[in-house]
Amino acid sequence: VQLQASGGGLVQPGGSLRLSCAASGRSLRTYVVGWFRQAPGREREFVAALKWSAGRTYYADSVKGRLTISRDNAKNTVYLQMNSLKFEDTAVYYCAADERIIVSSYYTATAYDYWGQGTLVTVSS
Repeated sequence: VQLQASGGGLVQPGGSLRLSCAASGRSLRTYVVGWFRQAPGREREFVAALKWSAGRTYYADSVKGRLTISRDNAKNTVYLQMNSLKFEDTAVYYCAADERIIVSSYYTATAYDYWGQGTLVTVSS
């Protein structure tokens, strides 16, 4: 499966963005799709994940209530709606997917085999 992330940009604190992760090559219906981010000088960290078949979602504590992961079956695309953005949300955001992954590994970047290119989100006044 190939993943294409898009939607990043410059936004003021408190603003919103919606990131997209469009898949091609295979349907995502048997995959877990995750969003990760990496700020300068920091390790890649888990943001959110979606188990496509069950529609179940998982979030990092730092983004709960502000970011929402969702899917569009017809478009084979996963979204990350980002509201109430903060300075500390500035990072390159990556989407990732894997079929054979257990719940405890959803939060671990190395557990995912397929990655899209990053899209930069900058929160600045």
